[in-house]
Amino acid sequence: MLESFSHFLDKVSSFLANRKGLLPLTGVILILVNFILQFFAAGWLVESNLFLHLGLLLAIIGFMLAWAL
Repeated sequence: MLESFSHFLDKVSSFLANRKGLLPLTGVILILVNFILQFFAAGWLVESNLFLHLGLLLAIIGFMLAWAL
């Protein structure tokens, strides 16, 4: 199991090394989706700001990975 996880991490890191802005851009898009949903939708998805939190975490992780790679 540890060997397959290591292989998965190697593939992901080689994929993201050439696309450094992919994760931060995806995070910004999720934040914009959350902003737009505030005006058109209602429910727990809007009240919890799920896309805002996911987008912020994804963007921060993307910036840290871009710096490391």
